[in-house]
Amino acid sequence: MSAHHDAPHEAAHDVVEEIVPMMPIVLPIAGAVLMFLLAFIAVTMA
Repeated sequence: MSAHHDAPHEAAHDVVEEIVPMMPIVLPIAGAVLMFLLAFIAVTMA
């Protein structure tokens, strides 16, 4: 039974390990998209 519980934990750990190296690329892109959307909303409302 313990092997059944270890599999999801290992899978979640592997997903985190895959995402962490991409953070320096993903975060600035996400910030730029967010700023563009907020500016677009502000210009549209003005």
